[in-house]
Amino acid sequence: MSETIRSFIAIELSPENQEKISQIQRELKSSGADVKWVKPENIHLTLKFLGNVETSQIEIIFQILKDIAANFERFSFELNELGVFPKISSPRVIWFNCQEPTGIIAEIVLSLEEKLEKLGFAKEEREFTPHITIGRIRSSRGMIHLIDKLKQTKISSPIIQEVDKLTLFKSTLTPSGPIYEVLNPANLK
Repeated sequence: MSETIRSFIAIELSPENQEKISQIQRELKSSGADVKWVKPENIHLTLKFLGNVETSQIEIIFQILKDIAANFERFSFELNELGVFPKISSPRVIWFNCQEPTGIIAEIVLSLEEKLEKLGFAKEEREFTPHITIGRIRSSRGMIHLIDKLKQTKISSPIIQEVDKLTLFKSTLTPSGPIYEVLNPANLK
């Protein structure tokens, strides 16, 4: 049996923006809700989760990523509001909405889906919604306080993220949470 690497393709956030998001997480943590918060250094925008990939395919995937990245100019997006899946009355996932009016992120995701499907990766069924997950609710403990905090928390000024590369990550699951490691960054033009 060949060796596999759990991996995904994402847009990295700057350490400054990870810290800004971490400050908002701290505000929400004061609710006392039972939430598994994403560690600041792990906060990113997932473009495509690949799952367990045979090591022999990693170089092929990276070449596809480089080819796609070479077709897109550098761009930026902003994070200016919090959201939840599925709905505010019963949240399961807390996230930041990504505002990127030119549609570049959606175009990149479409290219990834099309090219990776040819390698045998299933296309995502759901429509892509660019977002950054910051927490997952584990139980109903503190839920009323959390919902209140979510409704009250306003982003005073948008968090602007410049994007100059797409990154292939390795994800190692551990009891204390996932560890993400950059495998290969692919620069935008």
